Amino acid sequence: MASESESAADLVGFIAKAIVNNPDDVQVTAIDDGQTLELETAAEDRGRVIGRQGRVAKAMRALLAASRPGANWRLDIVD
Repeated sequence: MASESESAADLVGFIAKAIVNNPDDVQVTAIDDGQTLELETAAEDRGRVIGRQGRVAKAMRALLAASRPGANWRLDIVD
């Protein structure tokens, strides 16, 4: 059985890979003692993950918060 951090990271990675043009460049890592997930993408895909006025990022955070393994996690999209 996967840990909560792996399940939450898998959820975010699955969503991000479906959105971007370069799914091989998507990386999700857990930091801050397991309370924050960092999402890294290729530079040209970062706008797709953030969305207009942050709508896609907000939706990804809402899905993460609604999931059982991701309820206590924070999502950061890094440059």
